Amino acid sequence: MSEGFTRGVRLGVDVGAVRVGVAVCDPDGILASPVATVPRDQNATDDAVPGDMAEVSRLAVEHDAVAVVVGLPVALNGREGPAATLVRAYAERLGRVITPVPVVLADERMSTVVATRRLSERGVRGRRQRAVVDQAAAVEILQGWLDAQRRRN
Repeated sequence: MSEGFTRGVRLGVDVGAVRVGVAVCDPDGILASPVATVPRDQNATDDAVPGDMAEVSRLAVEHDAVAVVVGLPVALNGREGPAATLVRAYAERLGRVITPVPVVLADERMSTVVATRRLSERGVRGRRQRAVVDQAAAVEILQGWLDAQRRRN
């Protein structure tokens, strides 16, 4: 990218009610790729680190990430609803878990819809699609954020 962009790997995260999709980009921030789908840990106590956050943290360390980009579900009209409130809380807690790696929020409007459509176009359907749609949505979130950074710089 250009002078305002800090080189390094970023993780993209799509937070769902059941699963968390994770993607990663190259150090130059050109291309996002799928990494993992992690089951959400809804049973963790306030004191314990949820298993999904521990796994995202582990992936951040494994990939030597300089930031984590979490998709924020914004409505088409630009307003934030209950889902955005839950994701903001998730991102805030994740930020405490993976310190000092910063967690940033990115507008994820239509990411799952686009990911589902792209998978269908490639012939991925049914159970197989459900298994990878969260990763594909994470790719859409991260790639959109990378492209926006490139346009800004």
